[in-house]
Amino acid sequence: MKNLTMASIPQMIRENDIEALKEALNVLSGFEIADMISHKTAEDQELIFSVLSPKLAAETFIYLSLKTQKRFLNSLPTMQIADMLSAMPPDDRTALLQELPRIVVEEYLKLLPTQERDLALTLLGYPEGSVGRLMTTNYIAVRMDWTVEQVLDHIRAYGRSSETINEIYVVDDKDILIDDIKIKEFLFVPKGYKVSQIADKKFVALSTLDKADKAIETFKKYDRNALPVVNEDGVIQGIVTIDDILHLISEKNTANIQKVGGTEALDEPYMETPFFALMKKRAKWLVLLFVGEMFTATALGFFEEEIAKAVVLALFLPLIISSGGNAGSQSTTLIIRAVALGEVKLKDWWKIMKREILSGIFLGAILGVIGFARIITWSAFTTIYGEHWFLVALTISLALVGVVLWGSLIGSMLPLLLKRMRFDPAIASAPLVATLVDVTGIMIYFGIAMIVLKGSLL
Repeated sequence: MKNLTMASIPQMIRENDIEALKEALNVLSGFEIADMISHKTAEDQELIFSVLSPKLAAETFIYLSLKTQKRFLNSLPTMQIADMLSAMPPDDRTALLQELPRIVVEEYLKLLPTQERDLALTLLGYPEGSVGRLMTTNYIAVRMDWTVEQVLDHIRAYGRSSETINEIYVVDDKDILIDDIKIKEFLFVPKGYKVSQIADKKFVALSTLDKADKAIETFKKYDRNALPVVNEDGVIQGIVTIDDILHLISEKNTANIQKVGGTEALDEPYMETPFFALMKKRAKWLVLLFVGEMFTATALGFFEEEIAKAVVLALFLPLIISSGGNAGSQSTTLIIRAVALGEVKLKDWWKIMKREILSGIFLGAILGVIGFARIITWSAFTTIYGEHWFLVALTISLALVGVVLWGSLIGSMLPLLLKRMRFDPAIASAPLVATLVDVTGIMIYFGIAMIVLKGSLL
């Protein structure tokens, strides 16, 4: 039936058959309508959205891209916007309003009924990035002295407007949270049982002022679909549901990947980011990395005399510095991800360092053996490396061990150092680490060469 409806909608739009379009859209979910809208022209998008009921419009709106949301808000009639904002769940409405200019938010708040406006102002009043801005106030709360029958009657009466009924929250007469009970617990006991006979007074809760990162960690640790949110007095203020947490995780992972790739995190999806805004975010990092790479030329200048005496050393320069950069990029990516997942803590820095020292030596030795074998093999058929080919091979091998070891240490310790300084570890991007290792790798390479080749080529 839905497939038939989806297929007929384009014809309804072409014929401007509003009544048929309303009826066809009514059997679809908000997600399906939002997906359909994303593939239509701006004119068709507005037509589809204009015929939706306030409830279905609100459900659809939350799945639209921010760019499309803003365009709708600029083009829709004031009353339709008011109805839609009123029908939106509190957490989704907060997520939208916090993305808009303050003057626009003030105008939209005036459109809301008094109760909804007060609620919106309360949620927006919490610090940005806090749990208070994530929560919804649509939940089911019951009292200790209620019977199971009273609880079930209450759920039937008010559960439809609740964000979830999987968890039922028990509060006292001051709304202080006492317990959270899964709904299934009420389904397998006699109706005459009281809540107090089921409750164990054990629960996990978030604070309104907790950071979003803590909410993510708590959801992962306790494997919950929803968690209650309380204020400093233990009074329940709302709940946070798993869909908001999944959205947070997606945003955080996207930002981290973009930073690790050597660019600032984008505020909007790639295709929706204005060209010059995208260039600004990319140019900052490119300029920083370019300035860093300038020090590579400076470092080479210090060894100009050695390069002139042993030109063969220049042949292996790209090989040496790229190997160190690659090792550093591997380490920093692994550690940044481990920190994000909570697999490692700052107190584990010494264990990580020991592990990376061993890793650097092991990986460097593998590359060193390959490099040594390459030079020996080539020397059997050519004189490109000269009469001191063995010393050149030894220099390359030792340099590879040293540079890979150094790259592994820099790549693993820099994210932890940034974390210790309360910066985002993802700033230690792979290109940044590679740039740092390039400069120091040259010094390691020529330092080893001056020792091994002294008295021969140097």
